[in-house]
Amino acid sequence: MTAPARPRVTAQARAVRLGRRSAVALLLLTVAGVMAFGWPLLAAPASGLAHSRDAPWLFAALLPLLLAVVVATIADTGLDAKAVAMLGVLAAAGAALRPLGAGTAGIEPMFFLMVLAGRVLGPGFGFVLGALSMFASALLTGGVGPWMPFQMLAMGWVSLGAGLLPGADRLRGRHELLMLAAYGAVASVGYGTVMNLQGWPYIAGLGTGVSFVPGDPLGDNLARFAAYCLTTSLGWDLPRAAVTLAATLLLGPAVLKALRRATRRAAFEAPVAFEAPVTSEVPVASEVPVASEVPVASERAVTTEGAAASEEPAPESGPARGPGGGA
Repeated sequence: MTAPARPRVTAQARAVRLGRRSAVALLLLTVAGVMAFGWPLLAAPASGLAHSRDAPWLFAALLPLLLAVVVATIADTGLDAKAVAMLGVLAAAGAALRPLGAGTAGIEPMFFLMVLAGRVLGPGFGFVLGALSMFASALLTGGVGPWMPFQMLAMGWVSLGAGLLPGADRLRGRHELLMLAAYGAVASVGYGTVMNLQGWPYIAGLGTGVSFVPGDPLGDNLARFAAYCLTTSLGWDLPRAAVTLAATLLLGPAVLKALRRATRRAAFEAPVAFEAPVTSEVPVASEVPVASEVPVASERAVTTEGAAASEEPAPESGPARGPGGGA
């Protein structure tokens, strides 16, 4: 007996294939982002950077430039017109979903869409989508400020991480859905924690037990930061994680199916080739006998001549007579 054939699973199309330059650019941006978020913890206690208040503003001005470089690099390596169209649609949908919760108790429905889109369309597309969606939502809700580049970077990481999850080509069904729901919940809490790290240095010098103290040992500041997260933002991060988990489990199958169908129809990776026109085997017009008007005219002439000849009197038959009338 032969073993039953396994169903073939075709690799899903990616809207943006990360090349070597794009991967290096994303890696450099990630390193710069880690420095932007954690500069108080990474700085040595005796360094002047730990006492600098303008470092967040410097990074806030630097991050948009880095994001622009990464987006341009990804565009040069594979962001075609169809991917740009899908990017615009999904970014608009994400920007429209964010204000639905109005920031109440951390409810932000856009997270589940960023996770699912990053899963289907890949890490490169996911990073660009997350950053662009957060930028569009900030313009829509009036949330433009020095924190916006950090939000763009953090949301880009959320979608990028979803695209890097294992089993993108083979894992389907309930197991994939549970994995995405769990990742979405963890990423929602991680997003809030990272954003806390961005705003935490601004409360330095308040003299509270959760304040950042420039120059203190790393362990002491980490303990204060953990207390700060537990007392201030955990009540927002957990509802965000719960909403992302529920939305992924309830709406995930339909959204994943729609995104994969749209990706297949768009055929992002189909090569574009310009071929020469195929010559037909039908004889050209010069070789095909075509009735022209010239033979028709000649036929008419022949007909006319024949008619004229028929109108002339026929010669008399019989012997010819002489001038005198004799034979």
